[in-house]
Amino acid sequence: MQPFYFEYPTRVYFGEHCVRDSLSKELDQMGQNVLLTMGKGSVKRTGIYDEVITLLNQAGKTVVEFAGIMPNPTYAKVQEGVKLIREHHIDFILALGGGSVMDCSKIIGTQAMVDEDLWQMEIVNKQMPTQSIPVGAIVTATGTGSEMNNIGVITYEEKEWKGGMKGLAPVFAFLDPTYTQSVPRKQIFSGAFDTLSHAMETYFGTTDENSVSDDLALAICLNTVRNMRLLLANFNDLKARTNLMWDSSMAINGIIKLGRPTGFQCHQIEHQLAVYTDCNHGQGLAAIHPTYYRMIAQSAPSKFKQFAKYVFDCDDAMQGIDALEQLIVDCGLPTKLSDLDSTCEITEEILEKVANSSRIIESAVGDLNSEKILTILKQCM
Repeated sequence: MQPFYFEYPTRVYFGEHCVRDSLSKELDQMGQNVLLTMGKGSVKRTGIYDEVITLLNQAGKTVVEFAGIMPNPTYAKVQEGVKLIREHHIDFILALGGGSVMDCSKIIGTQAMVDEDLWQMEIVNKQMPTQSIPVGAIVTATGTGSEMNNIGVITYEEKEWKGGMKGLAPVFAFLDPTYTQSVPRKQIFSGAFDTLSHAMETYFGTTDENSVSDDLALAICLNTVRNMRLLLANFNDLKARTNLMWDSSMAINGIIKLGRPTGFQCHQIEHQLAVYTDCNHGQGLAAIHPTYYRMIAQSAPSKFKQFAKYVFDCDDAMQGIDALEQLIVDCGLPTKLSDLDSTCEITEEILEKVANSSRIIESAVGDLNSEKILTILKQCM
């Protein structure tokens, strides 16, 4: 393992009724003016918004609502939020939603504290921010684990770029599994596959033999698969939803990455695919992962064999990848790019753009280049 420094900045409240029972004491520590960030309206239809706004009013907060944050949130949407913060002298951001809402909120909070354009600062000048307006998170859809890290995945449409930007981690996060009960079936399984992908991509990063991080990543893979299957048997299984909610946080909160570099290469490819197609993140990952793993499996045969045996009880690496693909099918997720819910037809020209713009990070098993990425994408069609 490589040397590392670790501390955790987020206070986590987990379990049924945690918002009702504990949000007020957190609000007492926050400033007067609150920006309440939301998606496109589901929290109002389900009644979650009513519970939260009541608690905000009881705490005497002045609330400014910022709704309409889309899946694959854009850099333009970030700037809209920053404008509201400056106009209303916002002291605190409360993100009420899933990964897109939390991602956008973290980058809004960071951009509001610097005069320089944040994308230019981070991506071009490689200068990382150190300040943010405090952000709290109330999770209503799982998968991204955004409530327990400092990354916000943002699409900069004008630059045909999608990727992780750095903000500061939320100061607190509330995870009530009952809040996920109204999430549509396909979205639940898309989120669960994103969780599985986080753990798999971490496991297939660079590690020493017998790494504790590998064992933790495999455990999260196994638990995620087990609870996905339980949800397939009973979609209302609250215990399975509860475990998947914590799997989501644990897969990407940084703990299983300690002491190891990770490439997240499948994520890098999917991010650029979403730039050109606006596809759902978990569904894009599901369509790419099996083909990608078949291409790189020979670069780390022992790791793939261990993954196959531990997670899917298969004796052979390729059988493990086949079992992963069958899980994707069982969950109703796409195994081909042509089956994605896309805003446009996925043509060879688009695939070439994705391949040529995907960031290649040399910290995962298997060497990739744009030519190999294009081969993967064509095989995924």
